[in-house]
Amino acid sequence: MAHHKSALKRIKQSNKKRLYNRLNKKRVKEAIKEVRASQNFEEAWDKLKTATRILDKVAARGIYHKNNVANKKSQLARFVNGLKEQTN
Repeated sequence: MAHHKSALKRIKQSNKKRLYNRLNKKRVKEAIKEVRASQNFEEAWDKLKTATRILDKVAARGIYHKNNVANKKSQLARFVNGLKEQTN
């Protein structure tokens, strides 16, 4: 256990940040799963817009690296475009 006041404060801050990061990472994973579970293009397109918004916020807050987020958005867009081609 920590013996200094500053170490105790650091532990509290770390736990608070860890919970915040876990919550946001969970939101990202759920949004991606919703897009992947979509069956038709229109539904997937709506969910892609929501997922993109969440991913951009997470990148701005520094939870995921911006390049990692860009790769995730690209993969999701490719998936949605594939659904569009299947309907045509």
